[in-house]
Amino acid sequence: MSLVIAFCGKERAFMAGDRREIFFSGNDSATGRLEEELYSGEIWDEEGLFRRAGKLGVRLFVHDGKCKVTERNGVLVGEVSESEGEQKRTRRLLVTAGTYAISEIREGKEVEVARGQASRFIVLGNRVMQEVANWCIRSCWKENGGSPADALRVILVTMKEAAAATPSVSRGYTLVQTTRCGAPETGPGG
Repeated sequence: MSLVIAFCGKERAFMAGDRREIFFSGNDSATGRLEEELYSGEIWDEEGLFRRAGKLGVRLFVHDGKCKVTERNGVLVGEVSESEGEQKRTRRLLVTAGTYAISEIREGKEVEVARGQASRFIVLGNRVMQEVANWCIRSCWKENGGSPADALRVILVTMKEAAAATPSVSRGYTLVQTTRCGAPETGPGG
């Protein structure tokens, strides 16, 4: 699981996503244990991740080149995926200025799970990423709302803090924005 964070404003929207992919290879029990430790926040850095993987006999493949956020015809699209054994779940966030939608994709079927309007931050990620993002939002966002520049600053601070808090998030990230208004459509392919 990684991090995608967006701000849905009335006139502008921003979205950022890290670029990390981690693949695990080994005994299902050991890989499950390592994933649980990683995504619960027990493992703090890459050195610790590789050390723990070695102790459990799990091989890791870490790649920082996956683009998890894009802009498609004025709609910002972010996706995060997680696996539980053979089950794979993808959460997709679609944002325009003024509105957003979240859907889940399981076994090839996409179902909308939430829809909302401006002005708010939306975070896709594990519990640790949610906590980091919520701390950054509370610390950096003005009580009565802020400007688009303030929202962008919150997103940038969140990406930096998340990368420092866990090896499941890359230091590099992709940032996209839009001024397009309208309701994003969920469904096959976003």
